[in-house]
Amino acid sequence: MSEKPITWHPSTILREDRNRLNNHKSCVLWLTGLSGSGKSTLAYELEKELYALRGRAYVLDGDNIRHGLNKNLGFTPSDRTENIRRIAEVAKLFVDAGVITLTAFISPYRADRDMARALFQEGDFIEVYVHCSLGECERRDPKGLYRKAKAGEILQFTGISAPYEHPLQPEIIIESDRQTVGESAVQIMDYLCFHRYIARDKAE
Repeated sequence: MSEKPITWHPSTILREDRNRLNNHKSCVLWLTGLSGSGKSTLAYELEKELYALRGRAYVLDGDNIRHGLNKNLGFTPSDRTENIRRIAEVAKLFVDAGVITLTAFISPYRADRDMARALFQEGDFIEVYVHCSLGECERRDPKGLYRKAKAGEILQFTGISAPYEHPLQPEIIIESDRQTVGESAVQIMDYLCFHRYIARDKAE
């Protein structure tokens, strides 16, 4: 097989230059958890908090990505892996652009999350486990997906007919069935401040 005629073209503006301009470090906050655990709600709350501090932040939401970039993928294990691979590559570009990138994906397999982490430099990938009991997720069921999955209308549904492999050593654990969205956002913002992704005076 012949080589592909492609070359990586580095920008003349470095990521460090963009971080200085933004007055914060870029990174990806990778929110993972069951459907209904509150990943998207929390991601958008964080985006709002960071915007209020004049931070450059953007949410890459699982449903939104499947409307466009990944609309040709289903929910088989191989499609889920490709879904995560693509979004990890996009998140990497966002981080290089100086953006605090918030991803809200179930991303049920550890190997896929490890693959995503491996694309980033040390400290750029912050895994946030949005933990919520299956019972509470079923009780919430904002889209009626658990009900449909149990009725056999949705196949390969995480937590019902497909597995979820919880993170073993996430940087942050959110107990979304015990904490409010506001409390969870504060916990993550405190982490970003403590580890100097955001300047302390910007968060006060």
